[in-house]
Amino acid sequence: MTVDSRESCAAFASERLFTPIGWTRPPMWDPIAGNYRAADAWIRLHTNYASHRAAVERVLGAHDQEAVQAAVAGLRAEELETAIVEAGGCAAVMHNRGQWLASAPGMATADAAPLTVVERYSSGAGTPDAVGQLPFDGVRVLDLTRVIAGPVCTKFLAGYGADVLRIDPPGFDEVPSLLPETTLGKRTAALDLTASSDRATFEELLAGADVLVSGLRADALKRLGYDDEALTAMNPGLIIASLDAYGWDGPWRHRRGFDSLVQMSCGIADDGATATGQAEPAPLPVQALDHATGWLLAAAVARALTRRLTHSMAARIQGSLIGTANLLYSLPLPDDHLAVPTPEDFALVATTTDWGPAQRVPLPGRIDGVPAHWSQQAGPLGRHPATWATR
Repeated sequence: MTVDSRESCAAFASERLFTPIGWTRPPMWDPIAGNYRAADAWIRLHTNYASHRAAVERVLGAHDQEAVQAAVAGLRAEELETAIVEAGGCAAVMHNRGQWLASAPGMATADAAPLTVVERYSSGAGTPDAVGQLPFDGVRVLDLTRVIAGPVCTKFLAGYGADVLRIDPPGFDEVPSLLPETTLGKRTAALDLTASSDRATFEELLAGADVLVSGLRADALKRLGYDDEALTAMNPGLIIASLDAYGWDGPWRHRRGFDSLVQMSCGIADDGATATGQAEPAPLPVQALDHATGWLLAAAVARALTRRLTHSMAARIQGSLIGTANLLYSLPLPDDHLAVPTPEDFALVATTTDWGPAQRVPLPGRIDGVPAHWSQQAGPLGRHPATWATR
């Protein structure tokens, strides 16, 4: 196996480097998403989902960027963050690293690892029914992930043969600019897990799955009646992999979060401002916490599949963006800041999507004699039946 470091850098910007040919993607960000100066600190509002935007609009009584800035300017940042979160939205105040580590959620996650793995013996752990020559042929992956981190993991598994079935609620509106990149290789279906008939379908899928990958908040599956005990009762050999934003301990373990918000909370955006001499937040140039967590989760799933084959062990894997941030902070700082690359610095490859042809970043690794291949082109959500592919 080989990994090309430049291709790896490009992979961390894959959603930005993706280039449509003859068609246009929607904007990456909602018009009122962004960083705003409150009365005492910077705050970031994340409004890419309609429900999250609606929460901000209810709290501020503002509906465009100029009006939002005017409303935010007169409020204290922490109080505004709390109000938006309690209204069902997403926001994050910019803290320096010391402030974060002194806070309750920061102290609770100060030692959080990017991944934890707990194994259990399972007599139900069988061998996938391989149908081809790729490493994950015959592996069935139930995908409950969104945005970037989880889809990075499942796209890798799909590229090496896994049957990945993504499930979303009917009518769910994912960030549309991401889908041409993040749905590559996957079939997508819609199920309402509050409806008895769809729950029965979901449970049938669970019983036939090898891996469940979830990017939902820590308590989401439990509230639906699918905690770890229930999942393993339905499928003793199931590998369960989950990721969230703010970790699995502390007061923010159930908080909605995204990469850009975690960078604000934990000190990264503040450190970036200090390093570059800016007077405003300066996050990393890519959604690095998302991408790194996705790749680490994919590696852990691959290892868990191997361990299930060789030792009849099924794994419970948990990752978080805050844990990956801790890993980043543990690494030595580079001596120099590298020049920010442009799309022309990387070789893109041709791809097809349901929206039209495009160029995308290649997979940044090679297994000798085993080229990655995606059996499904990228396309909208909910376009397939909620069934496993025929073997």
